[in-house]
Amino acid sequence: SGDVAAALRVEPGTDVLARRKLLLAGDVPVRIATSYFRLDLFGGTPLCDPDFVRPTLQAGIEALGHRFGHAEEHLVARPPSGFEAGTLELDPGEWIVQVLRASYGDDGTPVHVLETICAASRHVFVVAQATGADEF
Repeated sequence: SGDVAAALRVEPGTDVLARRKLLLAGDVPVRIATSYFRLDLFGGTPLCDPDFVRPTLQAGIEALGHRFGHAEEHLVARPPSGFEAGTLELDPGEWIVQVLRASYGDDGTPVHVLETICAASRHVFVVAQATGADEF
């Protein structure tokens, strides 16, 4: 999508690596999580293997020489696409929350974009603020 391409700093339609999983609560689908990576940075690496990245995805990214610098998140509540509604087994009229988290290396390079599609009625989003000044 355009928002994923923008976060990865690639042109829309550019081939990227995508890793997707469906998270369940019991037998109820609650979340679709898709990780996106630029092929010019991660093509041909262990991140392309279909197996789960061990010990963690973050460790796999760091093993390739990338260090976390900062992340940006965007949350949007919206009606689901047909794929999203079917995969999450949503009732008609039920919405989703899309969380797009772009993680950048300490040099500013986009190293991981995680798009999470959540059934809005099945989630509570807790937001905490780190220690420091609170400005409005």
